[in-house]
Amino acid sequence: MGIIVWLIVGGICGWLASMIMRTDAQQGIILNIIVGIIGAAIAGFLLGGGADLNHGITITSFLYSLLGAVVLLAIVNLIRRGTVR
Repeated sequence: MGIIVWLIVGGICGWLASMIMRTDAQQGIILNIIVGIIGAAIAGFLLGGGADLNHGITITSFLYSLLGAVVLLAIVNLIRRGTVR
């Protein structure tokens, strides 16, 4: 059950990050989920385990996951276009 919740939260974080970075029209739901999950992993590594899968979902872990997804999209945009919007 926890994996399903993390997929849903990952999708929400990825979607919100794509809205923040204005890349929502370029990607679908699957890429939103992937960006959200990878963003949560990046946040977990960079921010000291704030997005740990073993602790459940809190506001802090959600915000860390969103921050990680935004950072991931900024890196992808930088590689694709050479600029961050």
